[in-house]
Amino acid sequence: MLVGIVGKTNVGKSTFFKASTMIPVAIDDVPFTTIKPNVGMGAVRVPCACKRLGVQDQPRNSRCIDGNRFVPIELLDVAGLVKGAWKGRGLGNQFLDDMRQADVLMHVVDAAGSTDEDGNKVPPGTRDPMEDVVEIDEEIVRWMASVLQRDWSKTVRTSETLHGDPVAALSEKLAGLSVSRSQVEEALQRSGLGSAKLSSWRDEDVLAFSSAVRDTKPTVIVANKADMKEAEPNIDGMKRRLKWPVVPTIAEAEVALRLASEKGLIKYLPGDQDFEVMPGAPMTSAQEDALKRISVMLKKWGSTGVQQALNEAVLRQYGAIVVYPVEDASRFSDSKGRVLPDAYLVKKGTTPRDLAYKIHTEIGEGYLYALDAVTKQRLPEDKPISDGAVIKIYSSRRP
Repeated sequence: MLVGIVGKTNVGKSTFFKASTMIPVAIDDVPFTTIKPNVGMGAVRVPCACKRLGVQDQPRNSRCIDGNRFVPIELLDVAGLVKGAWKGRGLGNQFLDDMRQADVLMHVVDAAGSTDEDGNKVPPGTRDPMEDVVEIDEEIVRWMASVLQRDWSKTVRTSETLHGDPVAALSEKLAGLSVSRSQVEEALQRSGLGSAKLSSWRDEDVLAFSSAVRDTKPTVIVANKADMKEAEPNIDGMKRRLKWPVVPTIAEAEVALRLASEKGLIKYLPGDQDFEVMPGAPMTSAQEDALKRISVMLKKWGSTGVQQALNEAVLRQYGAIVVYPVEDASRFSDSKGRVLPDAYLVKKGTTPRDLAYKIHTEIGEGYLYALDAVTKQRLPEDKPISDGAVIKIYSSRRP
């Protein structure tokens, strides 16, 4: 799955991306530091099945540290938006084109209000971050509407060819924006346009439908710069007023903690509520002071918020669960004896047959049945898989 990191320019999107992936990227306190999209792998953190089963795992496609499984996700940090981006202002067209395939959006805002609408620095507290949320959301809605309005007559003809079915025609039109048929159906219901023929739609109807489609896209508000005193009232305000979850984050602190951990100065896992300074760790006074300041932040907010934001976006808003496919149900291993080698993220509602296709097309085509490796019970092929399940797929075909 693809997670799109979006937002106004110069609010800390690239810092959040670096904190999530530890990939070196251009970071500067000026607008439009990110010109081309940054792509990298982050991870969601979940309790590993190895703890529940009492086994020593040997991960292959993910990591397990102290019983915590870090399952990879793809992150896309795109160029920042400014007001009017849907009409091409700033890097708008490029931004909106880059984000079209994202399954879930993480909207990074400057919670301290220290950047104006164009991303220029202003005194903290000057800007209400709610304005950024509203403006960026409107840019996305208007961009979706502009996509729909291209060759609108063709979309109308497609609907008429399909006996007036607007869902099929609109789904085809929005397929490139990672919008599913069920989202189209939901948006038609929300906008009150479900019974209206597409040929009767006016511009305001297209805009209303686009707004409803936008509402179906899983989203998390990443309230960055939460360590600044001006941020707290803004974060409280956004939590009260917004329909999406708001996660306070301090991306710079997460980068510092991960770097210190890599150097062996501290013991820290992304998402931890605290860190432990390693005995005898050679640190400068500046490093010690920085860690003390970060420790104060962690006590206030509970974490840097970066891992929590990723988990919120993928596990709760998008609705992903983790499953562990194995070949040997008695040892929970693959054909080479590696215990719990793979952890897959799948959407809630995924069935054993769906999982077989996700592992490999040929395994799906030859699907026979699936076994819960823990209970040793056969699973109905049309029953959704439970979160954390360890599953053995039986198939007549192998890749």
